[in-house]
Order: sequence, then C-alpha cells, then structure tokens
Amino acid sequence: MKRGNIIKLVTLVLIVAAAVALSIKPLVDPSKGIPLGLDLRGGVHLVLQAEPNKSGAPITNDDMDKAKAIISKRVNDLGVSEPVIQTDYNNKRLVLDLAGVSDPDQAVNVLKTTAQLTFKDPKGNIVLQGAELTDAKAGQDQSGTGGYVVNLTFSSDGAKKFADLTTKYIGQRIGIYLDDKLLTDPTVNVPITNGQAEITGYSTLQAAANDAVLMRSGSLPVSMTITEKHQVGASLGIDSLHKSIQAGIYGLVFIFLFMLAFYRLPGVVADFSLVVYGLIVLWVFWMFRVVLTLPGIAGFILSIGMAVDFNIIIYERVKEEVRAGKSLRAGVESGFSRAFITVIDAHVTTLIAALTLYYFGTGTIKGFALTLGVGIVASLFTALTFTRLVLRLIVGISAKLNPAWFGVRRDV
Repeated sequence: MKRGNIIKLVTLVLIVAAAVALSIKPLVDPSKGIPLGLDLRGGVHLVLQAEPNKSGAPITNDDMDKAKAIISKRVNDLGVSEPVIQTDYNNKRLVLDLAGVSDPDQAVNVLKTTAQLTFKDPKGNIVLQGAELTDAKAGQDQSGTGGYVVNLTFSSDGAKKFADLTTKYIGQRIGIYLDDKLLTDPTVNVPITNGQAEITGYSTLQAAANDAVLMRSGSLPVSMTITEKHQVGASLGIDSLHKSIQAGIYGLVFIFLFMLAFYRLPGVVADFSLVVYGLIVLWVFWMFRVVLTLPGIAGFILSIGMAVDFNIIIYERVKEEVRAGKSLRAGVESGFSRAFITVIDAHVTTLIAALTLYYFGTGTIKGFALTLGVGIVASLFTALTFTRLVLRLIVGISAKLNPAWFGVRRDV
C-alpha cells in the first residue's frame, strides 16, 4: 500500500508538471492562445448611433438587430478577432470593442457606411440594386495587368437585369455607385449573361477587399453615426497585462507561502491543487474562446482566493478531527464530509451572484462574471476530486505520519 501510494503520487506530480510545460506555448500564443480584450491588446472602442432614414420612420428593435448582424459581418470580414458588439435598444446604439485594430479610421469607414450599392445606365437611371447582388470577393486581376478586382455574383433576377443591361449598352460605360459615390464606371465590352462580373481598376488588394466587404455585407437598415471613439494603444494594453501578471504572481507567491506556513503538508497539497485548478480554468478559457480583459483577470484572481478559502475550511475541519483523537486518515475523510455543506453553500451563493451579473451586466461586467463563474466551478471540482485524492494517498502511505506535518499539535 505504501509503495503503491508513493508511485501514484510521483505519477501525479509528473503528469501535472508535463501538463504545465505543454500548456505554456498554446495558451500564450498571440494568434491561437487565449484571446485578449481591448484593454489588454489595444484597439478601438466605438459607439454607433442609429439615425432614422429619410422617410422618418421610427427605429425598431428589429432594425437594431439587423444592423448588429451586418456590423458583425463587416467586423468579421475585417479580420478582427473576438469582437465585442452590444446593442443598446433604449438609446438605439451599438457599442463595439475591437481589439487588435491597427487602422481605426479604416475600420470606422467600413462599419458606419450604409453601403447603398446601385448600378446606373449611361443615362443615370438606376437599373440594379445592391439587394440583387449575392456575393462580392476581392482577387487578383487575371488579365495580366497586375491590378486587383472585385468579383460580383448576382441573384437570378439580378443576372437577367445585368444581362439586359450589358447587352444593350455594349461599348458604353455602366456606373457602379456606393452611397451615390462612383466606385468605377467600366466599359461594357461583351454581354455578361452568366450573372458574374468584376470591378477592375484597384491598385491594391486591401482597397478591393474593403469595397468587397461593404458590398457583400449589404445595406444597413438605418444610418449609423460615430458618437464615441476611444483608441487604446497596444503599448498601454501590454503594460496593463504585464502589471496584472506581476500582481498575480505576487499574490500567488504570498498564498503559497501562507498555506505552507499554516498547514504544512496539506498546504503543499493546496498549492499543488491550485496549479491544477489554474490549468483547468485557462484551458476552459482557451476552448470556449473567452476574451480575457482586466475585469476578467480580476474575476479569475478572486476565484483563486475562493479556491484557497475552500481548502482552508477543509483543512481546519481536518485539524479539528485530528485534535479530537482521530487518525489522520479518519480526520481527512471526516473533515471533507463536515466541510462539504459549508463550502457548497458559500460557493453556490457566489455562483448565483456571478450568473446574475452575467445575465444583467454588459461588456466588462460580463467578462468579470464569466471568469468568476468558471473559476468557482473549477475550484469545487479540483478540491472535491484532486485535493481529496492527493490527501488520501498521503495519509495512506503510513499510519504513523506525524500530525505536526498537518499543522496539528495533540496537546492544543
């Protein structure tokens, strides 16, 4: 029994050490690791105010939902990772946090335009609407000029209209307008009857891609005006992240020393369990692409404190049982059983508070609540499984373990 428990303990230590070593690179990878929020990575915070169209019709919640869907599509097409987009129905606003945006002005121009795409004949008459365009993609001009194009695909009705248009006006120019501003006016060389065409004349792929995003994502149901724009520099974000990590390291070192000083061997187990707990939480963040912000880090650190509190309650119960004359093995089992209800009550009430904050909160409040909630669940799981397993293995090594190793003096 003694040898088997020692082997199991050594195996657990080696597994956890290997897990830590193998987790560092994927978790901190800039592109594939845990995504960082605006306050840590830098980017831009925008508030887009919806305004009624020319008809004066009131802005409905459905209009806001459609606007959010279109804005979300444009943001994704811009390549922004893990954007935070919230709808303020009362004030008819969209609130955006776009982390990692290197050119905020370009992002603003792409997001706010209503993108009313029209095709006009040589006489200036509108013959095709943007709604009849189903796709638009940027690409290399295959004619050998070295330029770039936007390839257009029309719906069945749009294809028929475009075929009639290009058949009728061979040798003349067709104007393609975005919000009544001329994008290009190519000359019709041959009838285009297959519902596919291309806009030529772009000097860079980025310019073609920007127009393709606007045309592909469709028209906003209402006009959007930028009322707030706050840019967060990447250096400020990195500085905040470094300070948060530094504060977290100091706090963890203090916790480790405190647990070791007051609880001896169980303190070592608690410190070991915190490492496992941290791995579980961070991998959950990674798997579900939780955007980590400063409030989120605060929630994570708070959950670490609750995880330590869980262990303290259990260990105090164990010490009480051992002082009462029970063996270490019986004291561990009894201590866990007696502390279980107290710990569950405390953690469930905090979890309810976290769920409430997440449901009713917005933005960074949701981030705080989410990381806190994940941390609480992980701490319960770690303490009730891993910590208990390790303590059972330790007290099973020998029936003559000195209670002082558990911070217990029999004469107290």
